[in-house]
Amino acid sequence: MNKTAIQRILEAIEKGEMKAEDALRSLQDLPFTDIGHTKIDNHRSLRNGYPEVIYGEYKSLQQVVDIFQAMLNKQSNILATRISAEMAAGITAICPTARHNPIARTLFYEHEPLPETESTIVIVTAGTADLPVAEEAKVTALALGNKVSLISDVGVAGIHRLFACIDTIRQARVVIVIAGMEGALASVIAGLVEIPVIAVPTSVGYGASFGGLSALLAMLTSCANGVTVVNIDNGFGAAFAASQINHL
Repeated sequence: MNKTAIQRILEAIEKGEMKAEDALRSLQDLPFTDIGHTKIDNHRSLRNGYPEVIYGEYKSLQQVVDIFQAMLNKQSNILATRISAEMAAGITAICPTARHNPIARTLFYEHEPLPETESTIVIVTAGTADLPVAEEAKVTALALGNKVSLISDVGVAGIHRLFACIDTIRQARVVIVIAGMEGALASVIAGLVEIPVIAVPTSVGYGASFGGLSALLAMLTSCANGVTVVNIDNGFGAAFAASQINHL
């Protein structure tokens, strides 16, 4: 339940359109709903502006479906990440309007559209192989009510490709830079723009990249000022932070 829903309940009580016991019934699952294997944080949207997000990886199909159904009953937007094709099929069986993005491995149900920001989050990838993480970031940012632009495959191996779109990047409120291999793109972009840069290392690369650890360490030790780094392959975390900046 979000702030808007509670505001409607309070206004209905104030106008005499709702009885106190009906309002209490609507609010009875605050602050959380216990469904046995999971305690769903219904209070989260009141604290940080967006409902709890379902992380599908390592959960069973039944657990994910149970969580989604319980959240669906609360009539709020629902975002699920790291969703397998099997999980997507199970969820869309109970909620056909939920949108599955197989590249991002996300699933989004929009109960009520959020107002879109005027300013933009730009997501930039070093390579095409980074697109799954970029798509996760894009879906997340859109779900949080942001205007989003995605620029892919402009890594340092062909730096001229970046310069062709640098003006678009500079017009953004915040930029998310996603790169594997040596992760150099974040430093390059941070040295060219005056907006916040959130760097996402990916697990793309050959053996010595250590599943994204090399890119992570390179981004953490960037000589460019102000680069913020999230965990390996964490497109969701980068987009959430970017959204908070974009909504300031």
